[in-house]
Amino acid sequence: MSTELTGVLVLVAVFVLSSVRGLNMGVLALVATFLLGCIGLGRTPEEVLAGFPAEMFVVLVAVTLLFGIARVNGTVDWLVHAVMRAAGQRAGVVPWALFAVAALLCATGAASPAAVAIVAPIGITFAVRHHIDPLYAGLMAVNGAAAGSFAPTGILGGIVNSALQDSGLQVGGGQLFAGTFAFNVAVAVVTWCVFGRRKTGDEAHRDGTDRMDRTDHREGTGPTDEKSSSTPVSLGVEQVATLAGMAALVLGTTVLSLDTGFLALTLAALLALLFRRTAQQAAKEIAWPVVLLVCGIVTYIALLQELGIVDSLGKMIAAVGAPLLAALIICYVGGVVSAFASTTGILGALMPLAVPFLASGTIGTTGMVIALASAATVVDASPFSTNGALVIANAPERLRNATYRGLLRWGAGVCVLAPVTAWLVFVVV
Repeated sequence: MSTELTGVLVLVAVFVLSSVRGLNMGVLALVATFLLGCIGLGRTPEEVLAGFPAEMFVVLVAVTLLFGIARVNGTVDWLVHAVMRAAGQRAGVVPWALFAVAALLCATGAASPAAVAIVAPIGITFAVRHHIDPLYAGLMAVNGAAAGSFAPTGILGGIVNSALQDSGLQVGGGQLFAGTFAFNVAVAVVTWCVFGRRKTGDEAHRDGTDRMDRTDHREGTGPTDEKSSSTPVSLGVEQVATLAGMAALVLGTTVLSLDTGFLALTLAALLALLFRRTAQQAAKEIAWPVVLLVCGIVTYIALLQELGIVDSLGKMIAAVGAPLLAALIICYVGGVVSAFASTTGILGALMPLAVPFLASGTIGTTGMVIALASAATVVDASPFSTNGALVIANAPERLRNATYRGLLRWGAGVCVLAPVTAWLVFVVV
């Protein structure tokens, strides 16, 4: 049995065992990395851990800690009240506002995880207060980030245009942005149709509120229940400092292009030094099971990438004689692999695979690039991507498992449907 086939079968076993036994998939993935990489291939732990997503780890820990501080000290409650006052009785408008804000942040140069890290926590908190499915709010933030990322001033737009220029090809920056934006707006409409009018459930909400009430009195975790949302939250020195930290995160990631994870961790550390008691309580807000899940899976996928699976797929694609079929395969490779790995890296790797077909003139350059870009970014809502993990990590604990399952189903659905849809719309039609 080839190493490539063994690696894929082990990944399938990880998914099956996790589903049947209920063990954290990240634990099984790290074990699989050890068994395949160290035992099977004779590599050192240092070599197999080279694929550990350190940047993603820092982002997840830092962002959940920073917003944990904001939740514990009441800053998020204040922000929610501000949004509620602005929205009035139009709570259904807020998820679309999340889409617009996330798109604007990415279009002005923010990394997609940075925009989601800023927008999703507040949007999810607002959604829970209004008995709206937090998955809906999170998906709208992720879709908005994908919609804005291919602007000429966006990070992914710059990457795609640079990769094509290096190969002597051109695609209109405005067309790329318009096409991917329209595709993600359509995905957002589907999101609204599926999740927009689904409630979290009054009974579940009452039970969760009771649990939060008991937890708040026992652990002092701050005003996070429904009752507290009806009482205006005043701004003290700690809340003003936290708001300043959140504003610094926005400015630092968008204007100064600072790393999202390290900046968020620095701001959280400063707040912890100033307000020790809050920081001790907020440390419990770090979503360690989510961190373990995502980092474990990504580490194993990185090992599979190192084994040359993506390169093997590229050679298979190059051997396909039908251009339309080859274009469809490239879209599926981009969508499925991007659900587990860096979208930035995948686009940089797959654009060269598409060059032979684009250079031949049998496939329209602009349509193919838009289709590949759309397929590779709409799957960022996968629970194994940074954006999807941020949505799960910021969901209330009582709804976190349901949010994970919903995001897993959604991610699987878009992996199947998005590539072929993008291919039909932008390549075939």
